[in-house]
Amino acid sequence: MENNEDNYLMISGIQHYEFCKRQWALIHIEQQWFENVKTVEGSNLHNKADNPHIREKRNDKIIVRSMAVKSTSLEITGVCDVVEFIQNSNGVWLDKEEDYYQVCPVEYKRGRPKQDHADILQMAAQAVCLEEMFLTTIEKGYIFYGEKKERLEVLLSDDIRNELRKTVQDMHQMYKKRLTPKVKTGKHCKSCSLQSICLPDMLNKSSVKSYIERKIAE
Repeated sequence: MENNEDNYLMISGIQHYEFCKRQWALIHIEQQWFENVKTVEGSNLHNKADNPHIREKRNDKIIVRSMAVKSTSLEITGVCDVVEFIQNSNGVWLDKEEDYYQVCPVEYKRGRPKQDHADILQMAAQAVCLEEMFLTTIEKGYIFYGEKKERLEVLLSDDIRNELRKTVQDMHQMYKKRLTPKVKTGKHCKSCSLQSICLPDMLNKSSVKSYIERKIAE
């Protein structure tokens, strides 16, 4: 089967998919987007992390920001906020540095650790991409939370990898069908950046068709 990169899904979409499958479909299938305070704050937090011109070397560590990555096995692509290369004889050979380094992804988030695995799966997806690109194995990564100003270490267990694989497979199936799920309201709707587009309250009470017909009648 041909591996067409035009069909690759965005790694960032994993966060949307875990938050709300309808939100993910509106953004990644219907190409709709609307910024709110939280998305703006998130963008500000990424300003330094997403500067591709910043490359630092601190003692035995090289820090690369905004690195483009992809995985042919999962058919996903995206950008890592930060990738740290830590000098280690058990790591991979980097020609430019003429030494061996372990590869470690670091994802930046504006808030605090979540109850679900959204952030973990997104970081794990980046790790899989890096593993394929550098032909190595990554045992752990980190998530930096802006609200608490701390890093959370995440071990990339078989359970996490299997959950990631299943999630991405489900995303691909939904994308191929161009399916936007119906509204399922909840507390998360209040913080959704697409609330005004999704219109959950209106869609719960009547169909889009009947809403449009009423507007035309008016």
